[in-house]
Amino acid sequence: QLVESGGGLASTGDSLRLSCVTSGGNFEAHAMGWFRQAPGLGREFVASISWDGHPTLYSDTVKGRFAISRDNAKNTLFLQMNDLKPEDTAVYYCARGLYSSISSRRDGYDLWGLGTQVTVSS
Repeated sequence: QLVESGGGLASTGDSLRLSCVTSGGNFEAHAMGWFRQAPGLGREFVASISWDGHPTLYSDTVKGRFAISRDNAKNTLFLQMNDLKPEDTAVYYCARGLYSSISSRRDGYDLWGLGTQVTVSS
């Protein structure tokens, strides 16, 4: 089970930190990822992190502003989001990778959380 938290309402330029707590699985054996879905659009890749924290992978739209990290001792995944923009508004989902290595493909993940809403106003 994956449970996201930390979403909310932000203004342009603000920061938010999302968390994803996992249970019932071997967290440290899997890569993890963040995806997002804006209204009327498909679910898009945001970031991925390998089982041990390195390497990481980001979409071009968030590279340099977002940072993915993980705490294997606490079975928790994070997404630090800085310099938020209105186009970052979406439901953010964490996902467990099928394997230990990073992936930007949706079919590279087999378990998904229910999502947390992030809304950025201009």
